[in-house]
Amino acid sequence: MINISDLRVRYGRETALDGIQLNIQKNKTCAIIGPSGCGKTTLLYTMAGLISPESGKVLIAGEETRSVRKETGLISQSGGLLPWKTARENVALGLKARGVGKEQITRRVSMILEELGILEHQHKYPSQLSGGQKQRVSIARTLVLEPDLLLMDEASSALDALTREHIQNLILRLYLKNPTTLVLVTHSIEEAVFLGQTIVIMERAAIKQVIENPYFGDEDIRSGPEYYHICQEVRGWLKEETEAALGEGRRES
Repeated sequence: MINISDLRVRYGRETALDGIQLNIQKNKTCAIIGPSGCGKTTLLYTMAGLISPESGKVLIAGEETRSVRKETGLISQSGGLLPWKTARENVALGLKARGVGKEQITRRVSMILEELGILEHQHKYPSQLSGGQKQRVSIARTLVLEPDLLLMDEASSALDALTREHIQNLILRLYLKNPTTLVLVTHSIEEAVFLGQTIVIMERAAIKQVIENPYFGDEDIRSGPEYYHICQEVRGWLKEETEAALGEGRRES
């Protein structure tokens, strides 16, 4: 589904990504984790077609990504809901922009709102919704367009721990019911292990390690020792990178 080869991205003199190689299979999930400033969000937004690389290629479904794909959905940390529109109106925006008929919009929006458990809040404005409800609306607005690739940028990081777990459970259930290619960027080791079939650990501008997660798909995995074993493995790789960065910073000072 996604084939990235020798990808380089620069911001002026700063190298954000340097020679990235990554393949993600169709209908699989991939969690990208790493320290702040390592380039993980840049990598995600390059996949989305929002950032143009200096060199290298991003192929999605066999075609080089040069701009935003119609079939790619992106959910950001902020959610990006329009405050002057209701939950239902926010979810319907993309369908209206694509010229979908009114009856079909009504049906599809109602279905996705019900599936995400927020149909009763459809006439509320974002200011009247809780953090978890707003994030569900953001997810609904993206999923109603039926993307074949879903990109998530720290989508649950602004939520409290309990709500964050509920959102993670929701994403997993939606994926198991209707598998699609899912790539998420996160700072949370626990979220990466819970939602990533493949876990990509980044260091500055590069991929440090790729871990396959054989326990993905079990909503109760958080209570099992296997979950904590993989969390510790990811934490070990991240600790190495953090200590290396601190050492470099001390040498420069």
